[in-house]
Amino acid sequence: MRVLHTSDWHLGRAFHRVNMLGAQAGFIGHLVTTVREHAVDAVVVSGDVYDRAVPPLAAVELFDDALHRLADLGVPTVMISGNHDSARRLGVGAGLIDRAGIHLRTEPAAAGTPVVLSDAHGDVAFYGLPYLEPALVKDGFGVERAGHETVLAAAMDRVRADLATRAAGTRSVVLAHAFVTGGEPSDSERDITVGGVAAVPAGVFDGVDYVALGHLHGCQTLTERVRYSGSPLAYSFSEADHRKSMWLVDLAADGSVTAERLDCPVPRPLARIRGTLEELLADPGLARHEGAWVEATLTDPVRPADPMARLAARFPHTLSLVFAPERAPDDPAVSYARRLAGRSDQQIAHDFVAHVRGAGPDERESAVLSEAFDAVRADDALREVAR
Repeated sequence: MRVLHTSDWHLGRAFHRVNMLGAQAGFIGHLVTTVREHAVDAVVVSGDVYDRAVPPLAAVELFDDALHRLADLGVPTVMISGNHDSARRLGVGAGLIDRAGIHLRTEPAAAGTPVVLSDAHGDVAFYGLPYLEPALVKDGFGVERAGHETVLAAAMDRVRADLATRAAGTRSVVLAHAFVTGGEPSDSERDITVGGVAAVPAGVFDGVDYVALGHLHGCQTLTERVRYSGSPLAYSFSEADHRKSMWLVDLAADGSVTAERLDCPVPRPLARIRGTLEELLADPGLARHEGAWVEATLTDPVRPADPMARLAARFPHTLSLVFAPERAPDDPAVSYARRLAGRSDQQIAHDFVAHVRGAGPDERESAVLSEAFDAVRADDALREVAR
């Protein structure tokens, strides 16, 4: 069976101030063409279909168009909700849409109930594991501790239990939206963290033939059977070096996997340039970036006059301007934001406690902080559902 693996469409998202809806529509057209030209048997979309729980109307219309075009091809599509989606909104009408061959899997309780497709070699069971917010689903999965690894492990136990009841030789594909150990994040993903633990081990998914992951925006191979497709478009300058693509996965009769990367269209390349303003304006080696979306980091010791206007004269698609004067890390002028860069909420809280009283939190206090962050995340998720 030939499967096209994609994820993280983030319909409705902008890139800085640039509306990306046209580029997203271009990707949908490319997806449909790829399905037709490569004789794809099934499409899997591993979460973050939308960029937020209540997407703009134009994004909903584009999603509707994508569903109609995929259904018209007669190629089954399996989709799960991600942490940016509202699972309940995305899942509205799933029963009816199911009849058109578009299978929306947004209910955690249905993790062990697959979409079963068949080819000349027998059945392939597709299990959809939507984004699992630990604090909200732990009771349903019967686990005591709210953590991504524990709830994903419980969901996978249901998958393996169902698979064990099926005919010998049934192949299996799992869709999941998670941060799996070994994956490289970028700036445009919303963190999936609970209790300071950001990643789950790939071994959680043992026992299935292919795992189609979503959440991280870079296309990555964790093992031959566990892969991220990445987002089809860049959504932050940290993705400037990404090659945006989808996985074309062939699942053989014996469950063995071969995969090929298929490139996605690039609306405009990204470039990150750094130096003093005069250096950036004069450097002939930067000519190749004059048509790119540009993030410019200025290292001038004193902020120059009209930097954006002067940069735009050479780089008309400059979208981001960062000031980073060359200073020692302990210089008091180093910005608060720079000192916090790359640190999790939990680490920042620990540092604050240490700064205020001279010693970091002990084990009990760390647990209290962890529970507080978990409660806020759970409350945010409930508010998104209720809106």
